[in-house]
Amino acid sequence: MRHPLYIVDVFAEAKYEGNQLAVVIDNEGIPTDLMQKLAREMHFSETTFITASDLEEKKFKVRIFTPESELPFAGHPTLGTAYVAQKILLKEKVDELILDMKAGLIPVEFNYEGDEPGVIWMRQLPPEFGDTHPVEKFAEFLGLEPDDFDTDYPIQEVSTGVYFYMIPLKTREALKRVKLDSEKIAEYSKDKKAKWPFMFCREPENPENHLKARMITSFTEDPATGSANGCFAGYLVKHRYFGGDKIDVRVEQGAEVNRPSILYLKAEKKGDGIEVNVGGKVAYVAEGHLV
Repeated sequence: MRHPLYIVDVFAEAKYEGNQLAVVIDNEGIPTDLMQKLAREMHFSETTFITASDLEEKKFKVRIFTPESELPFAGHPTLGTAYVAQKILLKEKVDELILDMKAGLIPVEFNYEGDEPGVIWMRQLPPEFGDTHPVEKFAEFLGLEPDDFDTDYPIQEVSTGVYFYMIPLKTREALKRVKLDSEKIAEYSKDKKAKWPFMFCREPENPENHLKARMITSFTEDPATGSANGCFAGYLVKHRYFGGDKIDVRVEQGAEVNRPSILYLKAEKKGDGIEVNVGGKVAYVAEGHLV
């Protein structure tokens, strides 16, 4: 087994920032159980496998694994895998390519800074809006007080492929104080579509940005969560968080785990739905092969 392996940082303005991703080119049909073992071995939040490539159609079949399970979709694996597909497999500038994931076909658009990709954009699936939830419960789960929550906006389940709880907080100070009780939220979420919380506020650390966010699970705090930010973009439009039906914003994430990340969100209401695009830069870190 000699499958090429690439490591990239996604939603990273520079190397060694953003969210790490391992991308494996599956040349021989790696069994699913071995993919899971390899993802556990890499121990990044996700590892992806490009299992088929149509270079003429610029379409690539992709599977995504966390150390624990396979996912139908995830944001930073989409951008990072698209970057590797363009740089390593296509080896030419392209305006767009398609990733075929379990959640569906995801188009990825490229902009370039010289010969290298700049901000890469993915069109996520239209957001689906689920149930809303009481502040008091989430105050308990997050180690906060009810007054820390921005009750002008709901705690709501949202999905663009994977459901998350969108949780509005008033201040950066409250966001920094979050301490997740993963057992309590897991028990509460047994009959819910969402499992993990995405918390945000209007107080970024860098005034050039618009929002600051965190996403925490039982096993990690994610430096940059493209899938949750896609949900977030839809949420911002639905609830007119910035006063209109269209957004173009930059979100900070990852400072608390020393992996600062910037996610670019564009979304707007179109007819009865909301079109969501999430963008970010990718840094090329390492290459090798599995033996």
